[in-house]
Amino acid sequence: MSGARLEWRAQPARGPLRGVLRVPGDKSISHRAMMLGSLAEGSTEVSGFLEGEDTLATAAAFRAMGVRIDAEGGGKRIVHGVGLHGLRAPSAALDLGNSGTGMRLLAGILAGQAFGSELIGDASLSRRPMKRVIEPLARMGARIDSREGGLAPLRFAPAPAGLDGIEYQSPVASAQVKSCLLLAGLFARGLTTVNEPHRTRDHTERMLRAFGVQVQVAGNTASLRGGQRLLAASIAVPADISSAAFFAVAASIVPGSELLLEQVGINPLRDGILRALRLMGADITLVNPRVLGDEPVADLRVRHAPLRGIEVPEALVPDMIDEFPVLFAAAAVAQGTTVVRGAAELRVKESDRIAAMAAALRALGADIDETRDGAIIRGGRLTGGRIDSHGDHRIAMASAVAALVADGAVEIADCANVATSFPDFVGLAAATGFSLTEHAA
Repeated sequence: MSGARLEWRAQPARGPLRGVLRVPGDKSISHRAMMLGSLAEGSTEVSGFLEGEDTLATAAAFRAMGVRIDAEGGGKRIVHGVGLHGLRAPSAALDLGNSGTGMRLLAGILAGQAFGSELIGDASLSRRPMKRVIEPLARMGARIDSREGGLAPLRFAPAPAGLDGIEYQSPVASAQVKSCLLLAGLFARGLTTVNEPHRTRDHTERMLRAFGVQVQVAGNTASLRGGQRLLAASIAVPADISSAAFFAVAASIVPGSELLLEQVGINPLRDGILRALRLMGADITLVNPRVLGDEPVADLRVRHAPLRGIEVPEALVPDMIDEFPVLFAAAAVAQGTTVVRGAAELRVKESDRIAAMAAALRALGADIDETRDGAIIRGGRLTGGRIDSHGDHRIAMASAVAALVADGAVEIADCANVATSFPDFVGLAAATGFSLTEHAA
């Protein structure tokens, strides 16, 4: 995992941002392709796989459990699945690095195994809440030990009587919780049902169907029966809308800019950032919308447009939870006030993203008040300054976007974890017109 201490120096844009670019593959879909491909019978071909540290950690975990995964370059992987019950006990703890998605989803798979195992992560991941998956898995019969408060490391022992399907009313709208329980449900007797307060991203449901699993979805409820076979599939991973969002905001706020972002996933349960930016006045056009595998995609044409503050509809929050750092940056330079409510989940991401983005923007002169579950951001001019990203990749990249329209240089500390989700962000940003450099701290 990222061990070096990296800092960025971001200068204001010297002119419009221009270019046609493809951001890296979707992280959520890349994780799931590795997991389901490993549990399938036969060889699954994955194209567009994200070559980031989080997804590589997931692949390494399955290699450690006996799955052969061939890397053929250019984001292509061949996953030689071992079937639903073919995983082998790893010889050491499985290190998921900084990946909350990897740890929570893999917990569902390990809960149903006939061998013991352990999941560990870096300091940041070891502070993130895992009780939200431990408790329902325990109701299914899983045996899981953790640190006090439900924190990693997580240690799994074989369930003496195996797992039983349950009906679970999730208190949080979390695709990770839902996916964890559906994956555990593959190994359980009977029906596993997850009810959510708000329907979340459905990458797991879509991909399970691609592997031949029957999944029932009705409103905010998803369910499946255990014991179903997974059959090898061909998975095409679209470009990640979470990564594209940084460039969409950048082009929106730098005068004269125009970017074309190719083959971006526009899953209707992930596109909240596009809807929010359009409410703010952003000029974003979908070009050539189509279906790639089981996922809707389009090219995004983004042109500069003056942004205005809005009250972000709470209904959009679960559909854009990862994109709030860059939305905060957009709000800080918009005309008027932006109000975010219902986003308490941001407090327990890689960092407390409400506090971290508020501190980052205040360091640049922004007028922002934190609330329990969001923020009030009054748009204005930004100055240069120094920001601590707290090792959070999205805080670092959002700060680099804000720097484009600051009055002076912005120093951004602790940026190494950008490699977890967006390798070569600095290079791709520079190719479009960012003035962004990195150096060892």
